[in-house]
Amino acid sequence: MAGAAISIVDVSHGYDQLPVLAGVSLEVPPGGRLAVIGPSGCGKSTLLSLVAGLEQPRAGRIAVGGQEPARERLARCALMPQDDLLLPWRSALDNAALPLVNAGVSRRDARDAARPLFARFGLAGFEDTAPRRLSGGMRQRVAFLRTLLAGKGVLLLDEPFASLDALTREELQAWLVDALDQEPRSAIMVTHDVDEALRTCPRVVVLSGRPGRVVLAGASADLTRDDVLEALRS
Repeated sequence: MAGAAISIVDVSHGYDQLPVLAGVSLEVPPGGRLAVIGPSGCGKSTLLSLVAGLEQPRAGRIAVGGQEPARERLARCALMPQDDLLLPWRSALDNAALPLVNAGVSRRDARDAARPLFARFGLAGFEDTAPRRLSGGMRQRVAFLRTLLAGKGVLLLDEPFASLDALTREELQAWLVDALDQEPRSAIMVTHDVDEALRTCPRVVVLSGRPGRVVLAGASADLTRDDVLEALRS
């Protein structure tokens, strides 16, 4: 487990009498990206919460950066939910800089650190714009920039583009790959979109219906859309 950025070994979890995950094992190497795809309710979001240390698995082991305690996992992970959760009373720049301010950096220094990244992320000129005046795609870029500025080595992305229209989603999928190439982090991205999984991550894991079990795992280059769809139907 020490050699992987994220290691999940035979993890099972549930709530009361409802089993959610069953015997899930997967691994993400340092700097690697993994897409997790599966039907609604199969435990994809739960898996991210477990990796992030927000919950403890009922059975099995999870390590992030070789560390198993929940507090240590949480210290190494940044979770980006499906909703951007931008604060409406803060500008785009102040929203992006929020993790630095929360870490004790002065607001001025936090803004100075975040500002140069706006051009790289296609947000130049929108630093002082309120979230309500940004498009959905731009809001997601601000949210992703905020996630990066948290400074964590592991990113957990929970269906970050699910609420966007098809054209914007495809554009941001390509943008995400480029952004992670420029700012390498280890990442798990949960999605229900087969094409998104194959397009954005070098490796893909497919979970069955609840309780989620791994029914397919492989390199995106070796899998077809039909392979993934067949696994989802199994």
